Amino acid sequence: MSVIYLLLTLSILVALIFFIAFIYSVKKGQYDDSYTPSVRMLFDDELIIKKQEKSTLD
Repeated sequence: MSVIYLLLTLSILVALIFFIAFIYSVKKGQYDDSYTPSVRMLFDDELIIKKQEKSTLD
């Protein structure tokens, strides 16, 4: 029976550690924007073309 208490305590402790790590990463901005970085390389060429068009118009 004491093994069950030990395992329960350890599992709650591990869960709390992972929860604290998750809260810490959310506060540091780890999950702010997960979509834009994956498609950023698709839009870089369009931004360069627009910048070149603006510089030729000036």
